[in-house]
Amino acid sequence: MTGGHLQRANAFARLFEAVHEGVYIGTISTRSGESSTTAANPHLKVIFGYAEDVRDEDVLPFADTRFADPAAKAAFLRRLASEGAVTDYLLRLHRGDGSAVWVEVTARAEPSGGEALLHVEALIRDVSERKKLDDQARDLYQQLLQAEKMAALGQTISGVAHELNNPLATILSWAERLSERPLDDSSRRGVDVILAESERAARIVRNLLTFARKRQSTRSMIDVNHVVRETLALRAYEQRLTNIEVVTALAEGLPQVFADAHQIQQVLLNLVINAEQAMVSANGRGSLTVRTWHDSDRDTVVLEVTDDGPGISADMRGKIFDPFFTTKEVGKGTGLGLTVAYAIVQEHGGQIRVEERSTGAAFLVDLPVSGMSTTVTPTRGRSTAPSMEAVQGASVLLVEDERALAVAVSEALTDAGLKVEYAGDGEEALARVRQKHYDAVICDLKMPRVDGMMLYRAMAAATPALARRVIFVTGDVAGTDAERFLDDTGCRWLAKPFRLGDLLRAVRDTLA
Repeated sequence: MTGGHLQRANAFARLFEAVHEGVYIGTISTRSGESSTTAANPHLKVIFGYAEDVRDEDVLPFADTRFADPAAKAAFLRRLASEGAVTDYLLRLHRGDGSAVWVEVTARAEPSGGEALLHVEALIRDVSERKKLDDQARDLYQQLLQAEKMAALGQTISGVAHELNNPLATILSWAERLSERPLDDSSRRGVDVILAESERAARIVRNLLTFARKRQSTRSMIDVNHVVRETLALRAYEQRLTNIEVVTALAEGLPQVFADAHQIQQVLLNLVINAEQAMVSANGRGSLTVRTWHDSDRDTVVLEVTDDGPGISADMRGKIFDPFFTTKEVGKGTGLGLTVAYAIVQEHGGQIRVEERSTGAAFLVDLPVSGMSTTVTPTRGRSTAPSMEAVQGASVLLVEDERALAVAVSEALTDAGLKVEYAGDGEEALARVRQKHYDAVICDLKMPRVDGMMLYRAMAAATPALARRVIFVTGDVAGTDAERFLDDTGCRWLAKPFRLGDLLRAVRDTLA
């Protein structure tokens, strides 16, 4: 070898040893997949976790056992054989210790001493960190897409809720009207069923709104038992389908807590759904127990959800409230449900914990009792009409674009001794207000052309005294401009579908 050749060989050897990319020279059989190594530089050994003193021929980056997916090796070899080269070809391989490594391969290949044998010279680059960052960016993008979808879903459900609540309000109002008349036993049962099922449908719509859109936290004195009953009613159909038996043990005379009822319902719903899924996946059925009681020593209301599923191991109990931690299959859970529940309970000054049980799992939520200890029993069944003697003869303008609902409400107000006039939209109502005096206005918030907000602003400018005696009815306000509008005006309002007794009470209080 001449001096020049020797210098070039030495320079190549130094480059081969020093380059910070894996260099592989060897042969691969496209038929059997077997490979051999002629040369492997030190950085290639580092990538695959070999010791520096390992012989080059023992370094086999393209052996069958290196590929996480056998089909990926077949595709890689087909590409090499057909095109004779690849550039930045992405592969997921295994290191010597079994851990995964993402690499990009730039290689050239040519036949070598046999029809199925390729001589391969390749540069191999470890891109695991870059792939991790790419995946994180892709996950963030998917989260943004999901957020956009949820925003669009919230707007869609808002419109659907309004469209459903109008006929529900009409059905409920006419059912109440019928219930006030003399009926035989069969008809009475039928009317009671219509009332109950209408309210059930209304609860479903309200819960759809609650969980499909964000809403500001609104705290008040709440009855935890009432929240439990509402939430379990929401899951009743699904529980029947999945053979989940529900047992409740709700303490009587439970003190109220100062909390956001919707957020506490979200906590309970997360716990109940998690329990259902655990029991069904393990046993195909299950028994769910929900208990409440007052812990007088700590002055807290305790809510307990217990299931007879597979339980939670000791090492898992310390992680279950961590963000994105989940034991469910990929695509079956986000790992955020318990994290959100934990955050809500913390914000309310309470605690959520999981306790060890011989079978199943038990979650306990402690909510501090407010200094106000007055208990309130939620109204159930028929909403009784208040006495209207003090306001009989008062004139009321009813503004409602749903004709069937307007007729039912008008008749109820007339029967209560009020003088009622009807406007089919805000534009007609504005013309009537300018021509005639009214003692109060009952107005739908969402209407075509001139809606309730526009009508109110016009009245506030022209007849401010009447604007203070407006009662709004609406199918959806949660998290919308309407919610802020109602807060700013201080006007009374009722959510559709409402009970006629509640409407009459609002009219009486407004006129008084």
